Amino acid sequence: MTATKSNDALGVSNRGNPAESGLCTLCQSDCAGRCEVWLSCLKGRELLYPRDFGTVTAGAGNIRSQGISYDTVRIMGSLYGAADAPPSAAKGDALFTEVDLTAEFGREAKTRCRLPFMAGALGSTFIAAKYWDAMAAGCAVCGVPIVIGENVVGVDRQSIMANGRIEKSPEMERRLASYLRYFDGRGAAIVQLNVEDARNGVAEYLARNWQDKVVVELKWGQGAKDIGGEIQVRDIGYADFLKARGYLVDPDCSKAEVREAFQAGSVEGFARHSRLGYTDLGGWEAVRENFLSAVKDLRSLGFRRVSLKTGAYGMEALALAVRLASEAGLDLLTIDGAGGGTGMSPWDMMEHWGVPPLLLHAKAREYAAILAEDGRSPCDMSFAGGFAKSSSIFKGLALGAPYAKMICMGRAMMIPGFLGSNIEGVLRPENKAKVNGNWTKLPKSVADRGESAEAIFAAWHDVKNRVGADAMKDMPFGAVAMWGMLDKLGAGLQQLMAGQRKFSLRSLERADIAAANRETARETGLSFITEIGDERAKEILRKRF
Repeated sequence: MTATKSNDALGVSNRGNPAESGLCTLCQSDCAGRCEVWLSCLKGRELLYPRDFGTVTAGAGNIRSQGISYDTVRIMGSLYGAADAPPSAAKGDALFTEVDLTAEFGREAKTRCRLPFMAGALGSTFIAAKYWDAMAAGCAVCGVPIVIGENVVGVDRQSIMANGRIEKSPEMERRLASYLRYFDGRGAAIVQLNVEDARNGVAEYLARNWQDKVVVELKWGQGAKDIGGEIQVRDIGYADFLKARGYLVDPDCSKAEVREAFQAGSVEGFARHSRLGYTDLGGWEAVRENFLSAVKDLRSLGFRRVSLKTGAYGMEALALAVRLASEAGLDLLTIDGAGGGTGMSPWDMMEHWGVPPLLLHAKAREYAAILAEDGRSPCDMSFAGGFAKSSSIFKGLALGAPYAKMICMGRAMMIPGFLGSNIEGVLRPENKAKVNGNWTKLPKSVADRGESAEAIFAAWHDVKNRVGADAMKDMPFGAVAMWGMLDKLGAGLQQLMAGQRKFSLRSLERADIAAANRETARETGLSFITEIGDERAKEILRKRF
């Protein structure tokens, strides 16, 4: 079911067609607003409430009960009780702000986070590279993990290789430095490795320099596609470089007719594709052997934390991911539902392949429970695929409880980088080229808030309090925008949890959510909304005093 294009109560609207997440299907870096995520970067938690207080009343217009999606899952509330209650609860003084959102994941070496959010893989696409500094600084200051995606080293034209193995990558060094500069022990820099990265010796390169500072993530796939990663280049010299690195370049830049077509202008660019993984003729047992060997190799290099990212494949592949993540003792398994965000994927593939998030996540939880019943320890999980609101985050964590520890967001985590950089380019014109600002002046939607960063960003003083006034001189505006957006998501999550009288993430359970229709109940294993507590309700009615 398609989301509505505007929300009059919040005063937000989409430029393009909205996806289920509420984001436009095509999110432009120069956008002047104002979708809900965009505006929350400026207003923060203020955007949790209807606009124009004192002159309006508001009523919900988005109650959906048809189809199967996270929209057809309802959040339950509780009249009484307090799980993991703070001391104030005993006196009747509990507040929603006392809900503890700190999270952690990992088998032995725990990764602790201030919030149960993480930025999904931002890899070799140029838009990720352009806005990386803002997004990385924002995640670090907020204390949440960020994933450096696949192929970053492979496409780095300044990288140095010897005998087919990477020796140095300035782009990887920049990306890690941007995050680690503000890292204070909460969150993590996660570096993704795909087939090409393994061949290029990226793991060995990381082990030599950042062995104890990063989580390494093996990649099986993502929600946006079921083939390897892609980028597009418009420089034929760059295309030649990528082909020499062993990538598939389409159309083939080595062919004379293709080069002639490029010179004539009829071919304007080249798509770079990665190899496909696991294309040998072995079955899942062969995949198991290969995977466990790869994890063992990473451990032998000294990496204490290893994770896996898998895509929206069918049930067999999902079960294999759940089992092998447990068997290999991984620290995190990220499961990305179909339709997931992308910097570049085949559009028809995005719209028609794979298992949608709710169904995939429900099955992942079911499979993890089977392992637990058999006496094995399921790997901590992170759910991805269209999350951008506090309500969907609550639903995802409750659906996957007690195994889902994190919610992974991709495109939603990039919008603060875009918006903050555009504002910085106007207010600090000397930084415009460096931060890739797109604007020459502030649009009315921003200028109405003020003419200084301190007035525009509700989060400015919170960030200054965290890092100090001196550090704000170099703080990317995109990082401040990130704080505002995540503060809004966090506060919204606290309110929803408080309404269910749950004061820590570990207290969330599947009974905290319900299916709004019988079909959703059947396919997810959730109870239909009137079935939760129905027996206890009847006991209350029958009880005689």
